[in-house]
Amino acid sequence: MGISELRRLEMPPGLSPAGRTPLERDLVSRGTVSDGDMRLARRVGQVCDATLDRILTAEGLAQGEELLEAHARHFRSRRVGALALAQMPVAPAGIAPALLLRHGVLPVYDRDGRAALVCHTPEGRAAIRPHLPLEMRDAHTLWATRDIIQDRIAQAFRPALSAAMVTRVPEAESCRRWGRGRRLRLAAVLGMLAAATVVSVMWPGVVLAMLAGWAVVTLVVAILFKTAAFVARLATGPQVPVADRAAGDAPLPRVSVLVPLFKETEIVNALVTRLSCLTYPKCLLEVILVLEETDTRTRDALAVIDLPSWMRPVVVPDGTPRTKPRAMNYALDFCEGDIIGIFDAEDAPDPDQITQVARRFQAAPPDVVCLQGILDYYNPRQNWLARCFTIEYAAWFRLVLPGLARLGFAIPLGGTTLFFRRDALEALGGWDAHNVTEDADLGFRLARHGMRTEMVETVTREEANCLPWPWIKQRSRWLKGYMTTYLVHMRRPRLLRRQLGTWAFLGFQAHFVTALSQVLLAPLLWSFWLVLLGLPHPLDAYLPHGVMLGLGALFLAVEVINLAIHATAVSGRMHRHLLPWTPTMHFYMPLAAVAGYKALYELVRKPFFWDKTKHGLSLGGTSKPEVPVATEEPILRRPPEAQLRQAVDLS
Repeated sequence: MGISELRRLEMPPGLSPAGRTPLERDLVSRGTVSDGDMRLARRVGQVCDATLDRILTAEGLAQGEELLEAHARHFRSRRVGALALAQMPVAPAGIAPALLLRHGVLPVYDRDGRAALVCHTPEGRAAIRPHLPLEMRDAHTLWATRDIIQDRIAQAFRPALSAAMVTRVPEAESCRRWGRGRRLRLAAVLGMLAAATVVSVMWPGVVLAMLAGWAVVTLVVAILFKTAAFVARLATGPQVPVADRAAGDAPLPRVSVLVPLFKETEIVNALVTRLSCLTYPKCLLEVILVLEETDTRTRDALAVIDLPSWMRPVVVPDGTPRTKPRAMNYALDFCEGDIIGIFDAEDAPDPDQITQVARRFQAAPPDVVCLQGILDYYNPRQNWLARCFTIEYAAWFRLVLPGLARLGFAIPLGGTTLFFRRDALEALGGWDAHNVTEDADLGFRLARHGMRTEMVETVTREEANCLPWPWIKQRSRWLKGYMTTYLVHMRRPRLLRRQLGTWAFLGFQAHFVTALSQVLLAPLLWSFWLVLLGLPHPLDAYLPHGVMLGLGALFLAVEVINLAIHATAVSGRMHRHLLPWTPTMHFYMPLAAVAGYKALYELVRKPFFWDKTKHGLSLGGTSKPEVPVATEEPILRRPPEAQLRQAVDLS
């Protein structure tokens, strides 16, 4: 809800402040904003951490150009356009380009040769002033739109910004040095493969028994780990809704959401529609559509869409590696928010999701720096693969991850519906631009530095990958990133154990080692079906028949436990139609083995290659994607102050 709805509320006498700022007087006297709307804008500003400029533009009460003209009149200055700004030399001020981008301020030399500050709001000018050299703090001000200023900063500091987005994470916690010595790495791998082949030919039974033994051990650890998380989740029950526990009196914070896009021409219209359903106050929200410089088709598709004032594109300079985390590192500096969120191109978040997240951050202790929402799918009926993918995600995000968090383990993050405290994210160095599962890596990096992630029960629906080869490509990227993340964090195991603590360190080992071992050794585990079917098994000559029967029974018990977890995950009202499909999950997982071997090959040959997931597949299928609808509760007769606060919370 915005000011148009607030107009219908009963406002108390004396709501308007005794005096107005020069900007407010100017806008009202010139008829740009009515007296009543200005009073409402002031009231919104008291419960939202937003400037008057943002409130007026977000509500459509004033255009950005009108506000710039008003600022120029007040400061007895002038506006400048993109061409004029491009011709002004940048004045050296010793300020990091990231800080200039965040506040939208650029020191330049004006046409008379004097230093000037190009700003888009007085607040940005005030924020940057303490960082300026003494001789520039009283420089006169020029006015331009934020987009023009940030484009000029990006152009002027392109080499520095391009280097920073791939080196923000300290090298000790990054995989970027893997780009060196590729020939040596390939030779070492070929040597190990040759040695393994010789050993397998000479002692095939011993090798098979050792591999099968390791597969069984990791299977037992994996199912115990998963079952413990499942029981912990069921024992504590569902969480109380986030906003119900939060302190609702504090002003809502500013939130910036990054949406990386690459070759997404099919779904940009649907994306804008879905994000427009968000009910967070638009004066506090900015959605940054992160585009690649070479992706002209997506940029052209967005150019014909009339984007709302709170949604804007940022173009990432071309370079390597061309990955999602590299693009987000670049776009992070363009954000104004104190909370940074991530959505994917195909996402459909709950309308009140950001309000829930903002209120939880206000109530949470300072060491909770990340909130992870629940991921679900909006096309689960499209085909069998989409159904199984939905079941898998329901079990992971609704049962296993919350259970692991409650057991005190560090958890890997999903790639979307993530929200961070900005200062903590910047302190960590953002995302590792070379890691193709930057989300899982970041989850453990923040845990290593004493920070915590909480799961929140707000849902974002995505598009389930519903074709076999695209599914394998996506899963191989995830598995390659898992391999990379494990190797990076295990460079110094003692340091990792000291930072995580023994309990979380054991959880780290259990999570990564079992997940990767189970995928790569899955064919050995499937072979135990031969035992249960009474057929010969290659290990019959090496193990007693009773032991073989026991291993077969263990394998069957694990399948039953997995079936119970999957059935529980989809027993709710929204997923109940998937219950008959849970037994078929046994036939779904073999695809992961194919993806695992593809990931292992790419880890050696091209560790930084981002195998792009194609979206929009459901748009041409039989399942119509569901789009969340912004529903508003009626505002009951309450004191006007409470009415206003509830209206802002709903907006």
